[in-house]
Amino acid sequence: MSILIYGLITGFLFGFLLQKGRVLRYDKQLGALRLMDMTIIKFMLSSVIVGMVGVYLLQDMGVAKLSVKPLMLGPIIVGGLLFGLGWGLLGYCPGTSMGALGEGRWDALWGILGMIVGGGLFAEAYPWLRSTVYTWGDYGRLTLPEMLGVSHWLIIPVFIVGAILLFRWFERKGL
Repeated sequence: MSILIYGLITGFLFGFLLQKGRVLRYDKQLGALRLMDMTIIKFMLSSVIVGMVGVYLLQDMGVAKLSVKPLMLGPIIVGGLLFGLGWGLLGYCPGTSMGALGEGRWDALWGILGMIVGGGLFAEAYPWLRSTVYTWGDYGRLTLPEMLGVSHWLIIPVFIVGAILLFRWFERKGL
C-alpha cells in the first residue's frame, strides 16, 4: 500500500511542477511542436537528468534495482510516430492532457479517451505486433554506459553539462 501512496504523492508533485512550469498551456505545446518555445523540452530534459541521477544513485545504494527494457527500434519508431501524431492533433501529450484536465480544460478529455481506446486496440493487436513490429531492430537489454563500457558516473556528468549548454543556447536564442 505504501508504494501506491508514494506513487500518488509523486504524481501530485509532478502535476504541480507541470502546472508551475506552464507546460500544460496550449501555447507552450504549440511552441514546442513548432520548435519556437523550448519550455517543454527544457522541462523534460531536466526531468530526465534528475531521474538519471536519482535512479543510479538509488541503484548504487542498493535501494532500487534498474529494470532495463530491451532496445527495439520497431516499437520505438511506430510508437513515436503515433505519439507525435496524437500530440500534434490534440496539443497535449499524455501527461499534460491529465494536467490540463485537472486545470479544467475539457478538450483534454478527448485525448484521455483516445489513450484508453488506443490502449485497448494495442492489447488486441499485441499478438500480431509481437511477431512483426517487435522483431524489427531488437538489440536486447542495454544501457549507454554498458555500450561504452564505462561507469554510469562518467556518462551522467556529460549529460548534465550537455543539458546546461543546450539550455544556455536556448536562452541566447530566446527559445
